[in-house]
This record gives sequence, structure tokens and C-alpha cells, in this order.
Amino acid sequence: MEKLQQTLERIAPLDSEVQKQCQEHIDNLTKPPGSLGVLEHIAAKIAGITGEVKPVLPKKTCVLMAGDHGVVAEGVSAFPQEVTPQMILNFLSGGAAMNVLARHAGAELVVVDVGVAADLPDHPVLRKMKVAYGTANMAKGPAMTRQQAIAAIEAGITVAEDAIAGGTGLFGTGEMGIGNTTASTAITAFYCGGNVKAACGRGTGVDDERLRHKIRVIETALEVNRPEPDDAIDVLAKLGGLEIAGMAGVMLAAAANRVPVLVDGFISSAAALIAAKLNPDVTDYMLASHLSEEPGHAAALQLLGLKPFLQMNMRLGEGTGTALAIPMVEAAIKIVHEMASFADAGVSKGEE
Repeated sequence: MEKLQQTLERIAPLDSEVQKQCQEHIDNLTKPPGSLGVLEHIAAKIAGITGEVKPVLPKKTCVLMAGDHGVVAEGVSAFPQEVTPQMILNFLSGGAAMNVLARHAGAELVVVDVGVAADLPDHPVLRKMKVAYGTANMAKGPAMTRQQAIAAIEAGITVAEDAIAGGTGLFGTGEMGIGNTTASTAITAFYCGGNVKAACGRGTGVDDERLRHKIRVIETALEVNRPEPDDAIDVLAKLGGLEIAGMAGVMLAAAANRVPVLVDGFISSAAALIAAKLNPDVTDYMLASHLSEEPGHAAALQLLGLKPFLQMNMRLGEGTGTALAIPMVEAAIKIVHEMASFADAGVSKGEE
């Protein structure tokens, strides 16, 4: 708990003055004001986060948190729990979609076992920080103990701080864990007033009958657990997952160290909700990469006050949206550094 508390205390709002100076610089470049849209927003926000009017191109690290969910015993997923460790091996061998997209973006991929319900082999890409062999079945009681939830958050903080010490200046968050859309729906629905049906999607592709069953299971979990609304750790422990907690830790550590963090899809946004409930200023350091096909994602982003860059009809997770968004962040930074101003280019700025 000490590591978490210290991290929370170090998070402060972004530097609005530097953000303003960056926007003023952008407004003086050879283009109509605001004509680069989201790229301008990204650049100015990165400036406010880093405290640099002209931020440097960062080293990129995508952190993929992995954990299993006891609620799969209720039949909420189209895939069995054994797929989680199988996919981890796929990540380690470089064959998953996230591997391809991380390579494309020039980002390092770090896979973290924070709660897989199996033992995994040693591998240079894998960080073994297992808190538990998966969560308990939240339909029958709390998914985790409070201590487990905090330990998983602190695992994420440690991973992020180690990456920052190695030069990382931009994070992407991702996950792997069969059953995690169920946990994310529970968290999101809870913070959206309990409307499970509106927040619940098909996850890995369940049919109509299983979707209805999934909704009933989540409604049962909310009724059984009754989390405390003002206690984010209680919400996380009762309804969440170890990998969700780990991603929240990465986000908190990024904010505490003034490093921007890209939020992926629905599962990452559930982690972002927990992080924001622990310290609202953390959202200043978040950039929403894309809008997932999962219906709860839009609701979560609205609660967070974040607008996604991309809409690609994606619902894979793994951090794939963040890998696609990394080149957009780099493009925004390059605009600040490489575009000529009206004065430099000898171009008339026109009427104010």
C-alpha cells in the first residue's frame, strides 16, 4: 500500500502554461488555426504532460498485463481459460497481432504475468509478478481480496517505473485474460449507474443466448458484492481482475512521472476508471487511442472525459489500439519540431 500511496501523492495536474505555449507555437505554423485537428490536441497535451513546449520523440513501451478470471466458470466466454497461457506463449514467440503492431510502431513489448492461472516459462519478454493464479468467481463473492488488488496495482507501478528508468517516455496499455470483458463490464456498469445491458458486449464473440447469460451473471455479481462507490479499491477487488489492476498501476506510475499513457480499448478503459477514481488528475496523462466495438467503451471514455483518435471497429484488446496510435503521437510531435512558421517560410499569415 505504501508504494501505491506514494505514487498517488506524486500525481499533479499537467502544466497548463506549457500546454498553452505549445498551442501558440502550433497556431503560428504554416496552416490555418486548428486545421490539423487531433494532431494539435495531442501535441499540446504531450507538452503539458512533459513540461516541454517542444517534446522530444519518446522511447515507446507497450505493457501487456495478463491475468485469469474465475467468472469463466459461469460460461461467459466463447473461449476456455486455457487460451490465456496459450496466448501468452504466442506473445512470447512474436506471433500475435500485438507483436506485429508493436514492431510496426517501433515499440518495446513487455508481457507481465500478474495473475495467469498457470505457470509460465522464463522468457526475456516476460515479467513474472504473479499475485494469484487468477481471480475468484465474482458471481459468488469478491474477485480478489483488497490486498491482492493493491498488490496487482503495485506490480503495474513497478513495471512502469522500471521502464521509465530505462528511458521510456510513452506507454501503451494492453491485456490478455479470458473473461476480462465480463469484469470490465461490471466495473463500467457500476460506475454508469448499474445498467449492465447497455454496457455489455460480446467480448470474444458470444452468441445471443450466451450474451443474455453474461448480462445475468454480471447483474448477479453486482448484487452479491455491492461495492462501495467511493472506494475504488473495493470496486476493483470485488468486480475486477488482476490484469486490470496492473494496467491501473501503469497509468498511475506514468502520471506520477509525467509520462503520457495511451489507453487501449474496453478493458484498458476499465483500468483507467479505477485509476481516475484513485486520483482524478491521472486523466490529464491519458490519451484514448481508439473506440472499441464493445458498447461499454464509449461510456467509459465519456466518464473519463477522453476522446478517442481512431474508430477502427476493433475489439481484440492486447494493446493493439495503442500500437496503432503511437505513430500519430510521433507525427504530432514532429509537426511541432519540423513545420515552418509563417515568419520562417515567408508566408503571409492573413487577417487575425
